[in-house]
Amino acid sequence: MSNGKNVTQVDGINRRQAIFGAFAAFSALGVLGSETLAHPTEEISHTAEAIHQEPVFKASRKRVYEALTETKQFDKLVKLSGISDALGTKPTQISNEVGGTFTIFGGHIIGRQLELLPDERIVQAWRVVDWEPGWYSIAKFNLVEQGSDTKIVFDHTGFPKGLGEHLASGWKEHYWDTLQKYFA
Repeated sequence: MSNGKNVTQVDGINRRQAIFGAFAAFSALGVLGSETLAHPTEEISHTAEAIHQEPVFKASRKRVYEALTETKQFDKLVKLSGISDALGTKPTQISNEVGGTFTIFGGHIIGRQLELLPDERIVQAWRVVDWEPGWYSIAKFNLVEQGSDTKIVFDHTGFPKGLGEHLASGWKEHYWDTLQKYFA
């Protein structure tokens, strides 16, 4: 073309736009999977498991925070859960400092305190001891006041693939149900 237009451009559409349009059309028709349009070097997983739960407790944010971060109180939760002896014999130890470590449920769960905002938020690097060495997940507890009650907006991410259902039921059974008994 001699009118100054790029040779690969026809009627305002260049070759790249035409190719992308064809891929998008085929993808919309189900001919190509969504993976076809992803870049091979993309670093974001769109299939990772995550847990989101929102239990509510008849207790103040202060009481909930203390139950989750104070060694003596959490040890009472472990005993209420009825599984303390089944998992190990290490005593409950919970640091109340950012960067400090914790050992709970007889040493079956260990981790490190990443963020401690009293009565508001707890963020932990959290792992089960039989996970692959060095593998830590992130457990976030946001404490939301609801009148005289407290809702925990809980998110757990980064755990090994395939453990979502098991961990979700564990949080309910060993944390939330036990906290309900503890505050009753």
